[in-house]
Amino acid sequence: MNYQTDPEESQIVEGCKRNDRKTQKMLFDRYKDSMYTIIFRMLGDRDDAADALQEGFIETFKAIHQFQGKSTLGAWMKIIMIRAAIKKQRKVIPLSSLDELGVSEEPKTISWDENLTGEYLEKAIHRLPPGYKNVFLLVEVEGYSHNEVAEMLEISAGTSKSQLYHSKRMLQKLLKELMY
Repeated sequence: MNYQTDPEESQIVEGCKRNDRKTQKMLFDRYKDSMYTIIFRMLGDRDDAADALQEGFIETFKAIHQFQGKSTLGAWMKIIMIRAAIKKQRKVIPLSSLDELGVSEEPKTISWDENLTGEYLEKAIHRLPPGYKNVFLLVEVEGYSHNEVAEMLEISAGTSKSQLYHSKRMLQKLLKELMY
């Protein structure tokens, strides 16, 4: 459902453009849980996630005049929230330090243990360095393309692909440590 076909979303956008506090509260209530979820996955800390969520909503209200309805309001806001989480994080792991993390370049295939549970995966994801975690979550969990991730994170698409590969390698190593 997009902006043009959802009258309630249209009313919320127009109310927020007028700085109507009631409408801003409606927007917050409608999206706070889903936006918090992605931010928390990226930051792994409740207080940091709450701070980034607040900053993301402040930025949303400031930028609402730029919303053109080319996507859903939620999809547009998600990008703002991801950027707020990244600002809060302010850490990107350089690819040159892969050796320090114990990640080698070989083998070229990634495999997962058949006993893998969501609990183990969640713990391992939270142990990834921020740059790896961001790319993994945005591509594998949120479904963004490498080009979209590159734009959001201000990196190249090649770096996004590389960090995804290395995040999976590191996850493989972390999962072995957690599971055995």
